[in-house]
Amino acid sequence: MNEDKASAYGDERLPRYTSYPTAPHFSDAVTSDVYARWLGELSPDLSASLYLHVPFCRQMCWYCGCNTTVMRSDAPISAYVAELCREIDTVAGCVPHPLKVGHVHFGGGTPTIVAPHEFLALMALLRRRFDLGPDAEIAVEIDPRRLERPMAQALGEGGVNRASLGVQSFDPVVQQAINRVQSYAVTAAAVEMLHEAGITAVNFDLIYGLPHQSVQSCRETARQCLALRPARLSVFGYAHVPAFKPHQRLIDEAALPDGAERRLQAEAIAEVLSTGGYRRIGFDHYALPDDELSIAEREGRLHRNFQGYTSDACDVLVGFGASAIGRLPQGYVQNEPLPRRYSKLIGEGGLATVKGYALTADDRLRADIIERLMCDLVVDVGEICARHGTDPAPLMNAPRLGDVVRDGLARIEGHVVRVPDEARFLVRNIAAAFDAYLGQGGRTHSRAV
Repeated sequence: MNEDKASAYGDERLPRYTSYPTAPHFSDAVTSDVYARWLGELSPDLSASLYLHVPFCRQMCWYCGCNTTVMRSDAPISAYVAELCREIDTVAGCVPHPLKVGHVHFGGGTPTIVAPHEFLALMALLRRRFDLGPDAEIAVEIDPRRLERPMAQALGEGGVNRASLGVQSFDPVVQQAINRVQSYAVTAAAVEMLHEAGITAVNFDLIYGLPHQSVQSCRETARQCLALRPARLSVFGYAHVPAFKPHQRLIDEAALPDGAERRLQAEAIAEVLSTGGYRRIGFDHYALPDDELSIAEREGRLHRNFQGYTSDACDVLVGFGASAIGRLPQGYVQNEPLPRRYSKLIGEGGLATVKGYALTADDRLRADIIERLMCDLVVDVGEICARHGTDPAPLMNAPRLGDVVRDGLARIEGHVVRVPDEARFLVRNIAAAFDAYLGQGGRTHSRAV
């Protein structure tokens, strides 16, 4: 592949395709009444995942792109947890039967900012209102700097069996530049507390493209991660969007690496982790060979959702909390993003839905193609079109698909589109060839690499 072309594609700003269509295309046409109706139409044979969003942190990391606010006191957090409980009751009451739940994910923000007894109460409520299977995966995102032993013990007692720790970088210069000082020792202590609580499946999140980051510091961070042997690692490229996230203006733009350097950093991490025994999943995840994510990838049942690559094959995603997104067979729904407004809506006894998207037949077709391409790096467009009862010719003749094939990012064999391994890191560029809404929506996405 031509290096200049690779760099140009890597600099493109594209969706991560954790959903299709992506969130910028949601509108207020989907109201709380629509969501209530969709919930009431759910079939009893469907399986569900639950996502609970806690939009609070004790300190703002300057690179952060999440929906979160700094909260110093505990009282507003406790009040928010009470509204979460009320929303759970309201949503469960809209479904004519207990939803069968296979996955629960606590995201943020910092979910472990809630008190241990509040977390246990939340888990007890989920078990009362939903059919939570004994083998369900219950995962929580954790800031290792804020984890204390009572909370780790509560996570274990509540049934958490997977934890995701934010690491980002162990380079102290980078940590100072992003306002997140977190030593290796602090991270190791958090892992030990989780293991003592019975939570052995621990994931790490890393970021490349941060200020003052180098290929060597990326390698060193990856090597240090190997010593702690996480089950999985997610490796994300930093998305610098200060117009969208004002706190990112505190980052020195002159210290950010360019596109070519970002690609070298990503590949350096990939090399260390692959050599260290991790299986590369998609374009930005890594897992030990015996981890469920690796098994799902080998067996062709890998999926992609708002948390990235997953083995979660549930039919329904129910989101709780400010800004949480849900996915139902009928379409997407999203809650009010501001915690105060969210709490007001829930406190009035209703749902907090403020926008969403009703899926069309064409959306479902393209979503299937994009997911398989993102997960498997190969997709049989003809086979998927046959299942959807449509002609593959318009999709195969898309101008952008011709461009990526000509530039060496993809190969076509009949109606099969295949991504060569050397272009794996540009799979989002290839998926974009099947995106009917590309360039619409008015939101800045992250760089492809």
